Amino acid sequence: MHINNAPNDDAAVSKIPIQIQATMATQQDLQELLRLQTARRMPIKDAMAQIKALQAVSLRSIQQIVDAPLDTIDSALKDTKAARSLQNACKAHLKRIQTSPTTSTGKRPAAPAAQEQSKRARYSSNDGFMIGPTEMTPQQLESSLSLPLETDPERIAETAVHTNRAPLVLAFAVELLRYTMPEQPPSSRLSLAQAVVSANSRSKAVSIGLDKGPSADEEGWAEGQPRIKVMGREIAVLKRGGYEWKGEEEERTEEEAKAEDGPGEGSTASTTTLKAEESTQGTTVMPAPSSAWSTSPSVTLKQSTFIARAATITEPSQRPNLTKALFAAHPNLETASHNVWAYRIHAHKSAISHHPREASHDDGETGAGDLLLRVMRETNSVDTLVVMTRWYGGIMLGPDRWRLMRNVVTSALSERLRRTGVEATLGGEAVWGLDLEAMRSNKSKASATVGGMVIHRPEAARSYLLKSFASAPIPEGDANASASSAKKKTVKAQDAEKEENLGLLLGALRLLFDSWADHLAPEELDRRAWSWYSAARPEVEYGPAGWGAKGVLRLKTILDLRRKDG
Repeated sequence: MHINNAPNDDAAVSKIPIQIQATMATQQDLQELLRLQTARRMPIKDAMAQIKALQAVSLRSIQQIVDAPLDTIDSALKDTKAARSLQNACKAHLKRIQTSPTTSTGKRPAAPAAQEQSKRARYSSNDGFMIGPTEMTPQQLESSLSLPLETDPERIAETAVHTNRAPLVLAFAVELLRYTMPEQPPSSRLSLAQAVVSANSRSKAVSIGLDKGPSADEEGWAEGQPRIKVMGREIAVLKRGGYEWKGEEEERTEEEAKAEDGPGEGSTASTTTLKAEESTQGTTVMPAPSSAWSTSPSVTLKQSTFIARAATITEPSQRPNLTKALFAAHPNLETASHNVWAYRIHAHKSAISHHPREASHDDGETGAGDLLLRVMRETNSVDTLVVMTRWYGGIMLGPDRWRLMRNVVTSALSERLRRTGVEATLGGEAVWGLDLEAMRSNKSKASATVGGMVIHRPEAARSYLLKSFASAPIPEGDANASASSAKKKTVKAQDAEKEENLGLLLGALRLLFDSWADHLAPEELDRRAWSWYSAARPEVEYGPAGWGAKGVLRLKTILDLRRKDG
């Protein structure tokens, strides 16, 4: 998934010769204004032209732009929309400084020792990228955020819950992300899903007249941050640099795998590709030297093993010989269930289109070839052939298989990849969902600050889910109604019932997405998710009267949205 990051190199900006009048403005004012403009994805040349135009109407600093009438800014830029956007960005910039004060050197002042000790107790030593006690590993953190799950269709169909719409959006988004972004750890899925709920709730509040004015996003609080789309809604995110999470899979190097029993014993051999090539290639191919391929560690989960290899390729005609040589060097590949390959090669110099030449082959693992190409595009990998091998262990992995494929392919490519330019991608990196409204209002009760940005805490999202799905009231006149009302449940029993209901709801969503996952691309699955939510959500009164109101959700409604075979 491609995202654009704004250039934000302070050192580079400070070295740019600014041939602009400095009358009544310090060099620092000019540099700050220039940094603000480039952070808004504006080319340096255009930013300098705008600054000159602003100086012509005596606007030489961020503060002056904030204080100036919009008409004055408009007269300089000759664009009302651009003028309003610039003024909002300047206001957001000043508010960030006010809520996060810095010293004259631009660095944050040292916090008292007691305050620093308190922070360390709440966040990890890894710049706050893990929320929880310092000693928690990524695996422990993710394990602590686990959610209940029950996939028995009969139990699900019999269940009705009493809830409002916001937690249902949250549940939909959390489960959807398992399929559309399987590389994201559970903590990220919860954070991203809560960001979707927050953005949707504010949009709804504005539409029914409960709120007004521009959102924090519209005011520029997410300037320069990467964005992703979840359930059709674009949200700003913060990369969790260096955060590495793995599920229950075991990882071994190629040498360790060779030392033990080779994977795939008893597997159905996948020789479709190899046999097809043997029929058209009569020449003998010598085994390729191991140095010709970069190899990922092998990863095993529930008896399925994955491994990927990457090699340089400059013409499509080289691919058959490269793969045959790989099979000759590693005979155990012939016992694999699937040998998926994909390549991306630079376009011919004489070609009309400069788009790289691409091809892939699933070898029975539907969608795997497209996944390999997607990872290669995300990492700007060209002149590269990737072969991803899987030995199927007999236990279906669901969307976990996409995460494992992505991990081994990314690992194999890592030595060959060189990203260029200002365009960057998530490339499988874990992210947080940003809480822009909390940043604007300086409220962080349900949020956490990471690197100066406020994020949606995964613990808060999980807690919200666990307490939001009570059992639907039994209709009057029902045989069980009198017995139920006579025996009042304890708080502990109510909480246990809500947790059980959440497991059934997530199970219904799991079955829904499972039925469609192999037939829809991730983008299409994301697009349809909102329509499925709309079809299942509880009925409430329209307008302000229905804000936060609860209704009955029958989980059978979700099951009925599953794909029909045939």
